[in-house]
Amino acid sequence: MTAIAEPVLGRHGSFVSGAEVGGGAGRYRAVVNPADGSVVGEVADGTPETVDEAVRAATDQARVWRSTPPARRSRILLDIAAAIRADAESIARAETLDNGKPLAQAASDVESAARYFEFFGGYADKFNGDAIPLSQAYVSYTVHEPFGVVGHILPWNAPLQQAARGIAPCLAAGNAVVAKPSEETPLSTLRLARIAVECGLPAGLFNVVTGTGAEVGAALCAHPDVRRLAFTGSVATGRAVAAAAADRVIPSTLELGGKSANIVFADADLDEAVAGAVKASMVNAGQICSAGTRLLVDERIAERFVELLTAALDRLSVGPGIDDPDIGAITTRDQFEKVRRYIEIGEAEGATAIRCGRAVADRPAGGFYVDPVVFVQVRNDMRIAREEVFGPVLGVQTFRDEEEAVTLANDSDYGLAAGVWTADLGTALRTARDLEVGQVFVNEYFAGGVETPFGGVKRSGYGREKGLAAMYEYTQSKSVNIKIG
Repeated sequence: MTAIAEPVLGRHGSFVSGAEVGGGAGRYRAVVNPADGSVVGEVADGTPETVDEAVRAATDQARVWRSTPPARRSRILLDIAAAIRADAESIARAETLDNGKPLAQAASDVESAARYFEFFGGYADKFNGDAIPLSQAYVSYTVHEPFGVVGHILPWNAPLQQAARGIAPCLAAGNAVVAKPSEETPLSTLRLARIAVECGLPAGLFNVVTGTGAEVGAALCAHPDVRRLAFTGSVATGRAVAAAAADRVIPSTLELGGKSANIVFADADLDEAVAGAVKASMVNAGQICSAGTRLLVDERIAERFVELLTAALDRLSVGPGIDDPDIGAITTRDQFEKVRRYIEIGEAEGATAIRCGRAVADRPAGGFYVDPVVFVQVRNDMRIAREEVFGPVLGVQTFRDEEEAVTLANDSDYGLAAGVWTADLGTALRTARDLEVGQVFVNEYFAGGVETPFGGVKRSGYGREKGLAAMYEYTQSKSVNIKIG
């Protein structure tokens, strides 16, 4: 096993106008490695005053950036993508130490971050308006205009990838950014902002204010010069962000998690469906908003499927992310305790827990590890079937036919994503049509990529990230109508 000990990644302030800014009254917060509980760095606790400084800097630069030729914006974003890739190994290691995820998954997130800047950099000079044929007496057209300063409040489960997911299209569309990363995992967002400035992004256009949601996040939502908000996180905090946006009559994008169903029909390729079910529920220790944590299996194949699933989970390794196991540590202590409580709740509700996975004998004390758990005999009225656990916990239910599968899947307060496994095209198309979710994966969970719009319905939120849809989220349409004769 590789030693966990690593040099302290340093003390960091917020990043405003291209320079570090210390915390209020010299306050700094420890950044903890969830693999062993050690401190890997410190970051400043920002204040409302830090937010105000960042927003003022962003406001000044937003005027310049929106008038920058789109081709110039494109080149800078493409340079950021190249710089991320050039430093990929170092960034991935830092992300693993900060977040706890396996090194290969951190490397995948780094590549995704580069791809976001590459994709939206490519779109920056191709995002056209429309000509409207009123009559020969008029010239009528639309243009896409940026909002100005956009506040991004980011989660801890995939810090770099999700920062890039929102910030790349926001910049490509001509906006300025003030980002608040999670206080638990701020390091990669700070690094991304530095890379951006090194690649020629004007200092002050992309600022990062570190600190808590109660102080920094609330100040960002309330700031009168922030013209749009983007939030990824819990439903409770999403409501507060939406209320702040509504109070100021500004738009927001909310991605609030899910309880996604992964449906396996009897004609599916079982080996592929089992591998897909493991990926859907266990990647990043289950800490993915679109994770397929409700496994719905045709009752005719359920017993065999669970046997194959159990065998697959028994082969998984759990350990420090820097050793690149299959499953790393839970990212935060609070989430670790929450997952353990949900396992107890599931058992108390009458579900049967099949504990799988192969424990690593020398996992460091102080690490936040949870071996995979599969619950069978799950009902849709159980909390483990209705509430987002956000850990390596999978619940199995059975269904008789297509109609019941869709009914069970839709019987949820959430509607972010769903998976479908079948050899029949008609079944796939009907099920995808009838599922009340924002994204459907057929015969490959997490199918799609940077190009495919992503977002939810119901309590999973509203708005769309990724793909061309994101460019529309970060612009507002203006129509121009000229009488010429």
